[in-house]
Amino acid sequence: MKPKFVALDSFFRYPVEEMKDRSDWFLNEMLKRRTVRHFSTTPVPIEVIKNCLQVACTAPSGANRQPWKFVVIEDENLKKEIRKHAEVEERNFYLHRAPTEWLKALEPLGTDPEKPFLTTAPQLIAVFAETYGWLEDGTKIKNYYATESVGIATGMLITALHLAGLVTLTHTPSPMGFLNRILGRPKNERAFLILVTGYPSDNATVPIIDKNPLEKSVVWL
Repeated sequence: MKPKFVALDSFFRYPVEEMKDRSDWFLNEMLKRRTVRHFSTTPVPIEVIKNCLQVACTAPSGANRQPWKFVVIEDENLKKEIRKHAEVEERNFYLHRAPTEWLKALEPLGTDPEKPFLTTAPQLIAVFAETYGWLEDGTKIKNYYATESVGIATGMLITALHLAGLVTLTHTPSPMGFLNRILGRPKNERAFLILVTGYPSDNATVPIIDKNPLEKSVVWL
């Protein structure tokens, strides 16, 4: 099949000073982003969540397969079921599977097997990676770079939610197979993470941490 192309008419070249101003603004906004574990029960307008998910769905993906599925959970019973199973895996992790070095690394963050945010936050977004799919004629097709593509989309979703005025927490109980069962997802979808989102509670706190300076993370050649 011969590829079809159209002119790139959505790009606008900003003056250099405006580019600097825009990048400064974005950097300053993102420096405010924090992972939060204390959520308010205040509902979030669904239009906000939809817009942020639409942003995530604009992410680049291998061969444009768009191998992501976002499941938004608001049902209280489903959230309770997810929390129950997640805490079982977390207790097993903290008590039996986590090496001492890993537990020491987690100490400054104050984490433990209890995950009340899974039932407190108004929305959980379960993110799945489609490892394969089907064409309209039923032919099975592999999705290329599914994990990388879903990771990029999730990063864009976190950014969009932050800029919309919400906070997030990435939760990755391992294994996460229970999510497929609870949420009725097919075998070709692999749970990637649970993104908890909403407003922070009035008494929310965050650990005192530092981010690496640019020169420690970036190499210029």
